[in-house]
Amino acid sequence: MIKLNYRSIFPTLLFILNLCLSISALAQQKKTTVKVEKSGISKVLFGTIEGIKIYEYTLKNNKGMLVKVINYGASITDIITPDKYGVMGSVAFGFDSLKSYTGGQNALMGAAVGRVANRIANGKFTLDGKEYVLTANIHGGKKGFDRHIWNAKELLVSKDVVLKMSYFSKDGEEGFPGNLNVTIVYTLTPNNELKIDYKAITDKTTHVNFTNHSYFNLSGGKEENVLKTVLSIQADEYLEADRGNIPTGTLIKVKGTPLDFTTPHPIGSLINESPALKSGNGYDLTYVLRNQSGKLALAAKAYESVSGRTLSVYTTEPGLVFYTGNHLNPGVIGRGQKPSAKNAAFCLETQHYPDAANQPKFPSTVLKAGETYQSHTVYKFSVVF
Repeated sequence: MIKLNYRSIFPTLLFILNLCLSISALAQQKKTTVKVEKSGISKVLFGTIEGIKIYEYTLKNNKGMLVKVINYGASITDIITPDKYGVMGSVAFGFDSLKSYTGGQNALMGAAVGRVANRIANGKFTLDGKEYVLTANIHGGKKGFDRHIWNAKELLVSKDVVLKMSYFSKDGEEGFPGNLNVTIVYTLTPNNELKIDYKAITDKTTHVNFTNHSYFNLSGGKEENVLKTVLSIQADEYLEADRGNIPTGTLIKVKGTPLDFTTPHPIGSLINESPALKSGNGYDLTYVLRNQSGKLALAAKAYESVSGRTLSVYTTEPGLVFYTGNHLNPGVIGRGQKPSAKNAAFCLETQHYPDAANQPKFPSTVLKAGETYQSHTVYKFSVVF
């Protein structure tokens, strides 16, 4: 039997205890010395259109996340978030100059889309017995919301950083009836959430369906395409569409098809499994979200392993358009004069279904005088280590 001499080992035990306490103190100190940024809004002149100044507004929260927006098209020009190492990087595509946003190859980059986002069959609809013919069948017409100058107002609400954009769309604009007052509120929270709140009122029955057309690549520039990004979508059905991508009115189950994202998997893993996806260079379709309540709920979640960034999308909308930048090409010169490429980014556009104006079985996009249109979407950014 071994007899311990406690007096002889006590100094060693005391040393080990002090060492553990020191390490714990250092770890605690490291936690409490995380840099806290000063939140707020700043702006710089981005250019002029017919003498009207266009500004780029930068929203910054207390964690250093940045969201940049211009008052042309109420467009999001950049989103900068930390990766798993704390390194800040751009996760949203954009342009360096106003000329690129006003040009023909703007790809709706980061734009607010309306009066009716997506497609309307044959560019016309009938409302209250009258037929309305539009200037184009997609994204609000030839000069939709993305081609107009918006009024901007900077706000600070509690700890949130807020930018309010407003626009008055005249009766008959692009063929749509009714004078429409529109506001879009961009809110950056301390939790790295970008909230987008839409509101509209009209003096005549019309159709409205708004969305944002931001392109995401969560790698922060480390990956040339998004095919390895893991995605899940809260939808068991999608809208069948014809060759013009106009919905037929039929809802199809995703189970057993390459369109099934109910279980998370890489975006590019099943593209070659479907001739339609392969010929179209990727995804471009509307998912029927499980949540049809009009209340805010999770719609999709994307994870990029190189950066560790995660994007969670919440919305009150019934549909989600998933688009993998199939038509991005070298002619679309992005930030830093870098040419774009197909599948270089993806869009998760929250909205009502395309062609709802001509599909009575779809959730309605009709807005009547005296009613208020409201829609809420949240893009939440986080990291996984």
